[in-house]
Amino acid sequence: MQESHSYLPSANRLGMLIASILLTFALTRLVQSPRFTLTITLPGFYFAYPLTLGSAMTVFAAALTATGMDWLIRDHPALGQKPRVEHLMLPTLTTFVIGAPLALLPNGTAWWVGFAFSAVLLTSVFVAEYITIDASAPPYAIARAGLTALAYTLFLILVTSLRFSGVRMFLLVPIIFIVAMLISLRILHLDGTDRWDFPWAIGIAFVCAQIGAGLHYWPLTPIQFGLALTGPLYALTMLCANLTENIPLRRAALGPAIIVGIAWGSVIFLR
Repeated sequence: MQESHSYLPSANRLGMLIASILLTFALTRLVQSPRFTLTITLPGFYFAYPLTLGSAMTVFAAALTATGMDWLIRDHPALGQKPRVEHLMLPTLTTFVIGAPLALLPNGTAWWVGFAFSAVLLTSVFVAEYITIDASAPPYAIARAGLTALAYTLFLILVTSLRFSGVRMFLLVPIIFIVAMLISLRILHLDGTDRWDFPWAIGIAFVCAQIGAGLHYWPLTPIQFGLALTGPLYALTMLCANLTENIPLRRAALGPAIIVGIAWGSVIFLR
C-alpha cells in the first residue's frame, strides 16, 4: 500500500543530496588555491579566462546534482520507464547558476545569506521536480507553477551576475543562448505532454541572445540588464504556450506584449 505522501521525495536522500552540494560550495570558499589563466592567442584575437578552484568545484557540484537527482527520483512509484533526463535539467542548471553569485559575494553576512538562499532554492527545485513526475499528484499544479517561476528567477540571477562580473560578449552570447533554450524547453515541456518544442526553444534562445548582444555595450546596471532579457524570455515562452493551445494570435500576443512592456518600462524607471 502506498503512503499518502508518496509524491514527496525521501527526506533522508534529499537531505544527503543538499548537504553534499552545499559542502562543495563551502569548501570552495574555505580552501584557497592559485589562479590559472587559460589563454588563446590568434591573429587579431586574444582570449584569457581565469580558472580557479571555484570553477572546478561548480562543475563538480553540477555533476553531483545531476547524479543525485537521478538517484532521488529512482524510487518514485510513478516513474516506471519514463525518461529521467527532463527532471535533471533545472536542478543541474540551478547549481550552475547559484555558483556564480556565491563566487562574487564577499566573505561575511552577505555570503551566508546567499548560502542559505541557495539551500532553499535547491530544496525547492528538487521537491518540485520530484512532484512533477506524477501529473495526478495533488500538489502538481503548485509544483509546476513553482518550477516555472524558479526557472525565470534563475535566468534573471544568471544574466545579472554575468553583467556584474563584466564577462565579454563572445562568452555572454552563447551562455544566454544555451540557458534560455534549456529554460524555455523545460517550461514548455511542463504542459504535461511528451512533446519537446525544440524549434520554439531555439528561436526563443536566439532572440534572447541577440537582445543580450545588442544591450552589451549599453550603460545598464546589472539588474536593468537582467530585466531587459528576462522579460522577452518570459513573453516569448508564454506566446509559444498560448499558440500551442490554439489561442488566436492577437489574443495570444496580448499578454506577452504586456510582459515585455512592464519589464522594459521597469528598466527605464530603475535609472
